[in-house]
Amino acid sequence: MTTRHRTTAAAAVVGLVVAGVHFGGVSSAHADDVSPSVPPGTEASASAPVPVKADSPRLKLPQGGTLAPPKVLDLVEVVEDLGGEQRRQETNETVMMALQSEVLFPEDSAVFNAQAAARIQAIGNEVNQSKATRIRVFGFTDDQGSYEHGKELSKKRADAVHAELAKTVTNPSVVFDVRGYSEDYPIADNGTEEGRKKNRRVEITFPRGAGGG
Repeated sequence: MTTRHRTTAAAAVVGLVVAGVHFGGVSSAHADDVSPSVPPGTEASASAPVPVKADSPRLKLPQGGTLAPPKVLDLVEVVEDLGGEQRRQETNETVMMALQSEVLFPEDSAVFNAQAAARIQAIGNEVNQSKATRIRVFGFTDDQGSYEHGKELSKKRADAVHAELAKTVTNPSVVFDVRGYSEDYPIADNGTEEGRKKNRRVEITFPRGAGGG
């Protein structure tokens, strides 16, 4: 059973401005010393806005109104299973699969449990269908314990997922970006065990659609 949460939906969004008011062999890349300026997977879309003719009468601009600069917002759809063990997030350009650490590893361990391989293989098969050339595997922990221990554990878990994923991914030129972020970029409240459980996760992100890179 799944629950669906639609967080943002837009195509080309054009704001109106009236009197100043807007309306509207597998290789692997390891880069642990480089942290993104925004949480992984939330980078701005590179897609260009849909062209809009400013003089089109169909816009029905108020007298004196002008168009604000157009921009594109990603459509983001999140599907999470009832227990929160697996979370799927899709945008216009990428698919991100987040697996809670408990469904992959014993506590404080980076050694797979018995059920983990099948989950990773299923994701690998979807990666093959997308013909992805670059895959991100990022590990995260909660805020319990030291940051340094979380950094080491999250990286080891990301490495383990990468190694298992590489057994299924068939594209010999695909590049893996494998990182561990410790307690950085939480997706839930670390003040509760339910939130900490969601934050202990490994995320696998790849472009959606054929030929994405």
